[in-house]
Amino acid sequence: MRQFIRNYITELKRTVNTLDVEKIELATGMLTEAYRKGRKVFIIGNGGSASLSSHMACDLGKGTLARVYDKKEKRLWVMSLTDNASLITAFANDLSFGDIFIQQLRNLIEKEDLVIVLSGSGNSLNVIKAVKYAKGQGARTIGFLGFKTGGKLARLVDCAIVAQSNHYGPIEDTHLILNHILTSWLAKVKIDSERPNRSLNKSVPFKDGR
Repeated sequence: MRQFIRNYITELKRTVNTLDVEKIELATGMLTEAYRKGRKVFIIGNGGSASLSSHMACDLGKGTLARVYDKKEKRLWVMSLTDNASLITAFANDLSFGDIFIQQLRNLIEKEDLVIVLSGSGNSLNVIKAVKYAKGQGARTIGFLGFKTGGKLARLVDCAIVAQSNHYGPIEDTHLILNHILTSWLAKVKIDSERPNRSLNKSVPFKDGR
C-alpha cells in the first residue's frame, strides 16, 4: 500500500511538473481580460469535472474578492453550467444529454465572453458542442484537458492546457491546481489594482507574487 501511495504522488508530481507554463499564462491573461472588460465566464464539465466546475465558480466568484462587504468592488461574473439539476435533466430528457450545455449557452453567451471547459478525455460530445457554439458567437475558450493529447477539444479551444497523464486521478488533481492558480492570480490582480484599500483575501498565497 505504501508503494502505491508513493507511486500516485510521483505521478501527480510528474504531471504537474510537465504543465505548459506558457499556456497557463495565456489562460490567466484571458481570464484577467474577461474580468477587466466585464465579460461573463461560464464553466462546464461532466462527472468529476462537473464538481470542479462548481468549485471553480465558487473560487473565482468569492475567492477573488478583496473586500467581501464592499458593494463598490468590481466582481467577476462567473457561472457553472453544471449546477441547475432541473434545467440539465429537462434538456437531457427532452432533447439529449449532448445538448445540456449548448442549450444553456444559447440563453446566456455573448461576444467576448469566456468559456472554461474541463474534460479529462477532451472528447465529451456535450462539451464539444458547447465550445463550437461559443466560438461561433465570438466567445473565447479555455480547456483543462488530459490523457496527454487533450482529445478533440485540444484542437478546438483557444487555449488548451493538457495534463500529461493517462490516469483520471492525477488529471483531475492537476485541473484543481490550475483552478487555484487562476483564482490566486485574479485575486492578486484585483488587490494590486485597488490599493491602498486593505484586503483580507486569503486566496493570494504569496506576498507580492513570490
